[in-house]
Amino acid sequence: MNTNVEWFKEAKFGLMIHWGLYSLLAGEYDGQSSSNYAEWIQSKFQIPNEEYEKLADAFNPLYFDADKIVSYAKDWGMNYLVVTTKHHDGFAMYQSEVDAYNIVEATPFKRDILMELSVACKKQGLKLGIYYSQDLDWHEADGGGYLSNHLETAGTTWDNSWDFTGEKDFSRCFERKILPQIKEIMTNYGEIVTAWFDMPMTLSEEQSQQIYDTVKELQPNCLINSRLGNGKYDYVSLGDNEIPETTETENQEIDYNSVDGLKPSPSQLYETAGTMNDSWGFSYHDQNWKSPETIFNYKTHLNQLGVNYLLNVGLDGLGRIPMASIQTLNAVRDMEKVAH
Repeated sequence: MNTNVEWFKEAKFGLMIHWGLYSLLAGEYDGQSSSNYAEWIQSKFQIPNEEYEKLADAFNPLYFDADKIVSYAKDWGMNYLVVTTKHHDGFAMYQSEVDAYNIVEATPFKRDILMELSVACKKQGLKLGIYYSQDLDWHEADGGGYLSNHLETAGTTWDNSWDFTGEKDFSRCFERKILPQIKEIMTNYGEIVTAWFDMPMTLSEEQSQQIYDTVKELQPNCLINSRLGNGKYDYVSLGDNEIPETTETENQEIDYNSVDGLKPSPSQLYETAGTMNDSWGFSYHDQNWKSPETIFNYKTHLNQLGVNYLLNVGLDGLGRIPMASIQTLNAVRDMEKVAH
């Protein structure tokens, strides 16, 4: 029996962190704004890797403080934290032996933020989960997504079609980088309670199974989300910012690669990941912040349905939680105190 199943059912509220090289651009490039999703900026403007990599030279987030972030999460009533270990740009936010394109080897910061968050979570009694982009990788010639470029994206193409124009074979990227990095993360950072995968577009059923089996071998109690793809999952990630109305699921056909519109059932584990504004990554121009009342009402409603609310903050280039996020979540905390 997975010992985290009962914990997940009661977790209710978590903190998601999107943070990476894109945080330095903050949704702006060459006088233009990104799409709503600032973390997609490399694809939006087809920034060559040779140029995008230079952001690593400037990445030195002096104010990143894992203890302070975990302390905030605890104070806000959150029970777990999920951080991006590699987003679609292919840059690892931990020390990877597989690929030198990582925060320790490629930046002046030279610190493993996943390790620091792992230590802080353990010290303060917060559960740790990870986000990992297991399909898309714009730093790789064989990164996924190239079969899906007829579909609309937050950028221009799902794969890196501007640097890499030749024939592509995702299996090479999968074997060289994706699977080995997942092994590293699941081996070196203590207990990982959730694995939050994303955008299963190119993965074969066998590759999804390989990832699932690898995670379970190294972290038997780690719960894997439905965006791993091909029906390999432990819990269902609802659509981004999805707030379902009811719990009716009788005879419902479920596509676990695309679960928008899914209504939760008591027999399943569910989570909605949501943003506080529109973007996941930090964005200068996105000031469309949800009110504390809206977030409080969403959380209350989701929790009543048995759905966990994983609420995102995008750290800025200095490693700070934006002031608007802190002020809003402080207000939500105070509303919770009054309600209970």
